[in-house]
Amino acid sequence: MEPGVYGIPIPREVEIVIPELLLAPMVGFDRAGYRLGYGGGYYDRTFAAISPKPYAIGIAYELSRLETIHPQAHDVPVDAVITELAANLHRHARM
Repeated sequence: MEPGVYGIPIPREVEIVIPELLLAPMVGFDRAGYRLGYGGGYYDRTFAAISPKPYAIGIAYELSRLETIHPQAHDVPVDAVITELAANLHRHARM
């Protein structure tokens, strides 16, 4: 470790790790696996940038299920959705 900004220790060497699985919080989701997040677009940019794309699991409450979120071109669907009532482990299966 070495001192970083404000003297906070940071690693001297960086090892890049590409995750195989990501958990994504969702404010809303639809049957196609598209998600509404918290507005920053961080998860969609991460899904689009990592290769190979990690298996993405969205975590939400069942009451946040929507008919559609009206996805835009930059939206990337999750591969699975887990709620307090059910887990759908395949995006193309009926949610």
